[in-house]
Amino acid sequence: MPKYLIEVEHDSEFRACTQAIRVLLSSGSHFLTHAEWGCKDGVHKAWLIVDVASKEEAKHIVPPAFHDRTKIIGLNRFTLEEVGGLEKHHPK
Repeated sequence: MPKYLIEVEHDSEFRACTQAIRVLLSSGSHFLTHAEWGCKDGVHKAWLIVDVASKEEAKHIVPPAFHDRTKIIGLNRFTLEEVGGLEKHHPK
């Protein structure tokens, strides 16, 4: 199954930060209650790594209020043998 990194950004003001944390933790979603947070280090984002079928499915994990500040990144691993074929994934 594909793996995705979900990055949810929120404003750095105290009220916005605590609201984002409360919303995600109270969502009832197993994924969201296990998010990793960067707030204590001044990076006001939450990250989750999920195994779901598509980017669209990954986005549906996030509450709608945060959709416009969410990035979904497909993850993969490489072997040394695959390094030569990476050229097609980079702009010329």
